[in-house]
Amino acid sequence: MMTGRQPEIPRFSAQAGPGSQRGWHGRHAALLTVACAAVAALVLAACSSSSTSAPSGGSSGSGKVSGTVVVFAATSLTDAFNQIGAGFEKAHPGVTVKFNYNGSSSLATSINQGAPADVFASAAPANMKTVTDAGNAVGTPQIFARNTGEIMVEKGNPKKITSVKDLANPAIKVAVCAPEVPCGAVATAIFKNAGVTVKPVSEETNVGGVVTKVTLGEVDAGIVYVTDVEANGSKTAGVPIPADQNDITEYPIAQVKDAPNASAAKAFISYVLGPDGQKVLASFGFMPPG
Repeated sequence: MMTGRQPEIPRFSAQAGPGSQRGWHGRHAALLTVACAAVAALVLAACSSSSTSAPSGGSSGSGKVSGTVVVFAATSLTDAFNQIGAGFEKAHPGVTVKFNYNGSSSLATSINQGAPADVFASAAPANMKTVTDAGNAVGTPQIFARNTGEIMVEKGNPKKITSVKDLANPAIKVAVCAPEVPCGAVATAIFKNAGVTVKPVSEETNVGGVVTKVTLGEVDAGIVYVTDVEANGSKTAGVPIPADQNDITEYPIAQVKDAPNASAAKAFISYVLGPDGQKVLASFGFMPPG
């Protein structure tokens, strides 16, 4: 049994007088004001947290890239890089890849002269060195593929060419790349390794020029890359070159200094070096970095 005076519990009645109602409503309004203020504070805190933690576009935080990435690449990479570019765009919605294909020596000269580019993929370390020596590349170039030479002949091989020595025959019209171009350096090494002297009727500025000459029947044969023969298999044929006579060239890739889209350049290089890019390169006949 409880003793002592019970605490008085305030009661509010619908029949209470005006003064009592004003007191109740005043306290009720105060409580509502405090509650609303608390809710507002929570909402503002949540909005503030969201705006500071979520990236505002670009590549910071989320790893997303956007805009256009300009890639200067050796002509021999054309078909493979076109496919890699499509895959990269699919993997990074909102990004556009633009390629400038040419002989690596010409591309290196353009970059050193200030041509706007984000990535340089060369068909030989020597041409990449031209860019790095000038201080126009970021970091250390990475080898992403290798390639080797092959004799390209007209479809059906009407001249019955079977070896490098056959190219020394003056009756055989031969096209090669110019000596300063990577595919030209490969041709020079092949002729030296085979111990033959070949007098080409044409020296092209890039391997695409040699492919065109053979495809159009303007020459009987040309020294190109294995990948070029594979890419043009429906129009031409290839004559393999023994390993002891052949030459291998490496393909380095690097971000260009002051790249307009540095974040996309880094992402593209990672894609080329990654499993998706390497799978595409292998499908076109390129050898792995080694």
